[in-house]
Amino acid sequence: MSTVGSSAFKVGLVQMRSGLEPSANLAAARGLIEQAAQAGADYVLTPEMTNIMEIKRERLFAALTEEEGDPTLAALRETARQLSIYLHIGSLAIKVSHDKAVNRSFLIDRRGDIVARYDKIHMFDVDLAGGESYRESRSYRPGEQAAVADLPWGRLGLTICYDLRFPTLHRALAETGASFIASPAAFTKQTGEAHWHVLLRARAIENTSFVFAAAQGGRHEDGRDTFGHSLVIDPWGRILAEGDTEPGVVMAKIDPAEVATARARIPSLQHGRRFEMVDPSTKPVPLHAVGGS
Repeated sequence: MSTVGSSAFKVGLVQMRSGLEPSANLAAARGLIEQAAQAGADYVLTPEMTNIMEIKRERLFAALTEEEGDPTLAALRETARQLSIYLHIGSLAIKVSHDKAVNRSFLIDRRGDIVARYDKIHMFDVDLAGGESYRESRSYRPGEQAAVADLPWGRLGLTICYDLRFPTLHRALAETGASFIASPAAFTKQTGEAHWHVLLRARAIENTSFVFAAAQGGRHEDGRDTFGHSLVIDPWGRILAEGDTEPGVVMAKIDPAEVATARARIPSLQHGRRFEMVDPSTKPVPLHAVGGS
């Protein structure tokens, strides 16, 4: 398990409004990444689906490539090297077969090398009020492995968007030493208005970890509305920086020592216990256990 670094660093969250054309999205991403680096960011996170936002399956697969030939990944690796930053691509849609893609996150170091990959585990398959419907599993293959990576300032846990609703994943990352949890997203406007802030703050508080959430925001070319409001949250649940719905950069200074301070005040990571669940439908609960005499 890594130890938390003592030096402060700057985080830059890139908020985008990705469209249908990967080359245009790349140009927008590079401009905002450069803006974050010029503002002093040491670690820059882009949102989920940095390379494309496309609901229609046929057009999506026509635009995708395998990882080895993906132009966005290659260009952003070079950007990280040129700017000498840790660049975390929140996710790219990457083709893995003729009919399946993965929603894959890449952590790139200052030399432009890929030091971690993470495929989104939880698929967003849902029907929302007002006619919105999403079937992520139709086009994407879910990941099967959680991922952490060591930064110079401490350990980072990787998640993507809908993973936010699964606290056991975040707990596992924290128990594996993560001081920072990345939550790049393309949250819908409807669910974001109701749950974005409270869920992200809860994940930070529960795990006494910093949370970095770079988001998509606004009305996209494919007709989707995303919530925006990229957030940096400290281990006590306080919002350090927040975006709106427009593309831009959200900056915050991070003191890794705050993780140890929060964990000393609330040492819940040390107090977790494994337990058995009794299901009354298969294992009747004795009468005295439910208040009988």
